[in-house]
Amino acid sequence: MPEPQHSAPGAVTSPGLAATGGPATVPGASSLRRELLVRLRRDGPSSPDHLAAALGASRTGVLQQLRALEAANLVRRETVRHGVGRPRHVYDVTEHAQDLFPNAYDGLATGLLAAIRAVGGEALVDDVFEARRRATTERVRERLAEQLPADASVEDRARELAVIQDEQGYLAEAVLGSDGTVRIVEHNCAIHHVATDVKAACRAELELFRAVLGPDVERETHIAAGDRCCTYRVGGPSD
Repeated sequence: MPEPQHSAPGAVTSPGLAATGGPATVPGASSLRRELLVRLRRDGPSSPDHLAAALGASRTGVLQQLRALEAANLVRRETVRHGVGRPRHVYDVTEHAQDLFPNAYDGLATGLLAAIRAVGGEALVDDVFEARRRATTERVRERLAEQLPADASVEDRARELAVIQDEQGYLAEAVLGSDGTVRIVEHNCAIHHVATDVKAACRAELELFRAVLGPDVERETHIAAGDRCCTYRVGGPSD
């Protein structure tokens, strides 16, 4: 497996977009438009200058594509004032861009879950996600055993788990804080429509992380609750 590349200060790993992932159906479908959407999803509100520098593109080209995405209601422009002088504009993705990002499960999964709920109620839905969580945990543990030594640190295991989640479309990375605390950050929810309807889906992810990394894993931010990303704190400093 190639070594993940670092994308920002403090990042333990930034695996990037999964090989088959990324906004695929973008009006105009230029590679720059796709890259802009992914960068905004990862970094949050950004100026054209920041985006141009991050992507190695011209400011004029970036502005042209941002305006096209704004016209399609996939990004929005905001005015930010910093003391005296001219205000600057920053851009961010809108909720309408969500469906352009990787979705591991959607129509079929949603329909199946509705059928399961109709047959056995919420208890059966919970049982289904718990069974899936156990199977996923086993696969993840096998992957970690193949990729890491038995005495691998929590940081190394979190890095590998972030790679696994990134491959599933979560735009995930493991970040090491200045105090030594490791966090897994998921910039996208690959099961967004399911997660907003079925609480068991998000509970299962948290329990998966705890099963793999230890019982001290805590969720700090949550896309399904309206946050920009899902953030998991892995233990405490120097664990």
